[in-house]
Amino acid sequence: MTTVLIVDDQPLQRFGFRMLLEATPDTEVAGEAAHGTEAVRQTAALRPDVVLMDVRMPGMDGIEATRRIVAAGGRSRVLALTTFDLDEYAYAALRAGASGFLLKDAHPEELLAGIRAVAGGDAVIAPALTRRLLDTYAHRLPAGAGGPQEQTDARWRSLTEREQEILIAIGRGWTNGEIAERLVLSESTVKTHVGRVLSKVGARDRIQAVILAYDLGLTRPNSSG
Repeated sequence: MTTVLIVDDQPLQRFGFRMLLEATPDTEVAGEAAHGTEAVRQTAALRPDVVLMDVRMPGMDGIEATRRIVAAGGRSRVLALTTFDLDEYAYAALRAGASGFLLKDAHPEELLAGIRAVAGGDAVIAPALTRRLLDTYAHRLPAGAGGPQEQTDARWRSLTEREQEILIAIGRGWTNGEIAERLVLSESTVKTHVGRVLSKVGARDRIQAVILAYDLGLTRPNSSG
């Protein structure tokens, strides 16, 4: 059973999500929140598997709420809801630590699949789209990000040479199949390496690994890496 906290400032939107989730055998609504402050409080109290987070809300928005939920280090993972797939809100949600995002007009089956994926530890967005978002909004990167910093970063130095190659490949948005083909490895071996890389660098999922690779300067804006 996957527990979900619904966060949206629109009562009718929350009602629609609740109806869908309650009609689905393997999901359960842990609670609701109408703004970011309440979302942070409810997440700490209820510890849901997934926080379904609207990003545009008055007061504390979903971006700041996501940042605080992730920083708390709990088990809950955030699935953001945005209006467009390449906008500043989607970008900000990923950098805040969301495990992916879905469009608000997604079909019910897409929403349910996304919730299940996030609950299972997967990211709900293609790494290549993460790269596109980072490239599009590179001017919003923190000072110093996006430059060559890998040699001074302890996370980078903790990786073996092969694992460094894997992190660079993840940063370029390559799938496991593409990594396997280009590095002449089996997909099962790539999957093992990816798992080790995520663990060593402290990335919650592949999306965060892409962002790390970008911040360390392992990939460059508007390039193939």
